[in-house]
Amino acid sequence: MLPVPGAARYVTTTDMASVFPPWSNTAVRVAVAAIAVGGACAAVAPMIWVRTPWARAEDAAVDQPVQLDHRHHAADDGIDCVYCHNTVYRAATAGIPSTEKCMGCHEQIWSGSPMLEAVRRSWFSGMPIPWNRVTEVPAFVYFNHEIHVTKGFGCATCHGRVDRMAVVYQQASLTMGWCLDCHRAPERYIRPPGEVTSMSYDAGNRQLEIGRRLVKELGVRSLTNCTTCHR
Repeated sequence: MLPVPGAARYVTTTDMASVFPPWSNTAVRVAVAAIAVGGACAAVAPMIWVRTPWARAEDAAVDQPVQLDHRHHAADDGIDCVYCHNTVYRAATAGIPSTEKCMGCHEQIWSGSPMLEAVRRSWFSGMPIPWNRVTEVPAFVYFNHEIHVTKGFGCATCHGRVDRMAVVYQQASLTMGWCLDCHRAPERYIRPPGEVTSMSYDAGNRQLEIGRRLVKELGVRSLTNCTTCHR
């Protein structure tokens, strides 16, 4: 029987099979799955990335215009943290050493060293040394050095054993969880105020005993509300 001219013709399964090879269905399923997985990965990957040490530049040494070896200054020479970071007890920021501070020593020792070229250039030009920041909290986080060090929280707790670093790097993760660990249980990290700048202080198995006493004596509060850090 001949087809009627102009009549609609329906595509049958047999017709489709003659157009597409047998593996087409599998290919479509794989493509749909790949699109779904790819979309999920695109959404999740950035959230995973920001939680990695690489995104935070953790443990990454930061080059400075002056090759200042903290192992020599802090460990060998025993220079206290506050000598160079002299606003740590009275301001939100710890401060960085001025050229005058550096030249106070190096005008007399190693004054001609090639490693001090940037210091000499700053001294004669009057322009500050362009130090690069090592540890930095996000702009939406408020952090005050003064309240932490005056309440007995040591430099090494956040910055690590700087006296063992040839080039200083960020040791702490600085995540909100990391901060809250201390805010929830300050007795685990607090130390006597006189030991704040000590790199080697270790209360050992007496930490909780000493910590609880210091928390009470110094009036340390476990502040965990949002406005403590986000103002």
